[in-house]
Amino acid sequence: MTIYTIGYGGRSPQDFIDTLCQKGIKTIVDVRLRPDHAHMGLFKKSKSPDDGIQGLLAKVNIGYVSLIELGNIFMEYEDWSDRYTRLLDSAGELLIERLQNVPEPYCLLCAEKSAPECHRYLISEYLIRKGHEIEHL
Repeated sequence: MTIYTIGYGGRSPQDFIDTLCQKGIKTIVDVRLRPDHAHMGLFKKSKSPDDGIQGLLAKVNIGYVSLIELGNIFMEYEDWSDRYTRLLDSAGELLIERLQNVPEPYCLLCAEKSAPECHRYLISEYLIRKGHEIEHL
C-alpha cells in the first residue's frame, strides 16, 4: 500500500482537493501538533465538522483524523530533525499505532509545502523502513 503525504502551504483549497481526489484519498491524517492553529483558516481544525478542514474534506467525501501524537514537538529547536528522528527511533511503533485503523488510502497532512523540510518526511522515512511505499504530493 502506498501512503501519501501533502502540505497545504502555497496551495489553493481547490488544488489541494483536486490533488487528493486524483489519488483516490479516503482519509487525511493530520500530523500537525496544533491543527486548531493553522495560519490559513480554511485548513484549521474546527470545533464543528462542517467548518475548517473537516468541512472542506467532507464536501468530497474524504475523512479526517487528527493524530497530534505525530506532531513535531521539537519545531522550536534548530536540530528538530535529529530530535524527531530519535523520537521515532525510540517510540515510533507507539506513535504510528493508530494509523493501522485509518481507512486507506490515506494521506499525511502538514502545513509545510516541501516534504523534505517537514517532519512528515521523517514519518514517511520511518514508514518506508517498515515496508510501506510513500508518495509525496
